[in-house]
Amino acid sequence: MTDRQILLKVLLRQRHWQTYSTFCKEYDKAAKKVDSSLQGGWPSRAQLHRWLTGELKGLPYSDHCRVLEAMFPGKTADELFSTNGVEVAAPRTEPETVRSAGPEPQVCVGPQLADVSAVFSSRAAFSSAYPASTLFDSAKEISAAGLSLNIICQSYPDHQLKRLLDSGTRIRCLFLDPKGEAIRAREAEERYTDGTLTTLTALNISMLTRLRDRLDPESAQRLELHVYDETIRFNILLVDRGLCVVQPYLPQARGVDSPTLVITDNTAADGLFPVFDQVFTSMWERSRPV
Repeated sequence: MTDRQILLKVLLRQRHWQTYSTFCKEYDKAAKKVDSSLQGGWPSRAQLHRWLTGELKGLPYSDHCRVLEAMFPGKTADELFSTNGVEVAAPRTEPETVRSAGPEPQVCVGPQLADVSAVFSSRAAFSSAYPASTLFDSAKEISAAGLSLNIICQSYPDHQLKRLLDSGTRIRCLFLDPKGEAIRAREAEERYTDGTLTTLTALNISMLTRLRDRLDPESAQRLELHVYDETIRFNILLVDRGLCVVQPYLPQARGVDSPTLVITDNTAADGLFPVFDQVFTSMWERSRPV
């Protein structure tokens, strides 16, 4: 059995261009050859998803078609958005065998993993595999939402943050409001009686505000600090529109003990990256600046 797919989706996978950030880079390279004024005119993440899932009626705008044809020489836009002759093998169904009584084991196969590239049992295990320097040293855009954001404030030196900001990196930090009700509720849930989370969060915010005060005006604008006062559900870290790290906040457990998902954006698949990207954006829009 076979499943039909849009040719463009198949070609992106073959070239390993399926992440949104990589697609945009390749789109820009082709746009420069066609007409330099088309650089930066790549489709939005939602548009690209519609292109690859067959939701598009007709063809994209002519400028998009010109660039796509340059990205894939020898293919017309009509061919790129066609499913004719594009078949992908569907998973084989194994013949049933006699099984013993009891619950069936659930086997997680590749497609079910979506765009999750790694899973860790705790934040400590994640941090060992992904040190802050590995995540941030070459980053051009960092967005973080959670409680105290220790990965930025405690695990990465001020002088390195300053270097990033001076070189053009945009950093957005969304803290749980140390003066709000939600952080006190979280402290009660984690059984802190001395304001530990409130004090740590306020300290981390003050560290970044002091850093921002030492920056030149242009660099200072790139460091955005916001707070929110809502029931905390996730710690979310987004780096360069391509990497997402997510931790749920478990009942009566410290954040460091939470399982951690590493998600690599794969626009050609139905994944979790756009879900948590939207969660961050929605929280940011409801927050207030510091």
